[in-house]
Amino acid sequence: MKHFLSALFVLTLFISCTSTEEKPTAPPKDYTVENEKEITDYIAKNNLTATKSSTGLYYIINEPGTGEQPTAASRVTVAYKGYFTNGNIFDQSNASGLTFSLSDVIKGWREGITYFKEGGSGTLLIPSHLAYGSSARPGIPAGSVLLFDVKLIAVSK
Repeated sequence: MKHFLSALFVLTLFISCTSTEEKPTAPPKDYTVENEKEITDYIAKNNLTATKSSTGLYYIINEPGTGEQPTAASRVTVAYKGYFTNGNIFDQSNASGLTFSLSDVIKGWREGITYFKEGGSGTLLIPSHLAYGSSARPGIPAGSVLLFDVKLIAVSK
């Protein structure tokens, strides 16, 4: 009986140590402070004049454009170059651009492209909370500030 109780105790201990319960995960890292400093340092270093929206998106309008202005639900054609504040390019379209719905892209694009009219161009400086947040993507580390030089070629409904 003594061996049975000892075995039962060890079995109980083993089962409690190998529980299949999910362990709580840490909340996603907040990069807001680091991203803000990275963006403002980039703006100062490059002597740029940018506007900051209420969401934390910075944008520069080089050419506002004269055509139709998109909404966050519009289908657009945009030529772009995506890069980091160190200048390394992570993505780029050709001059004819890509066509997509703004509802299918990161929040920084969904908001930022609406500041331009057809024919407009400029730069979006997107903090990570308006991009991929604390998730990494191929070629884009978690918490990254993303910069995009954009030209809005066309807007369609």
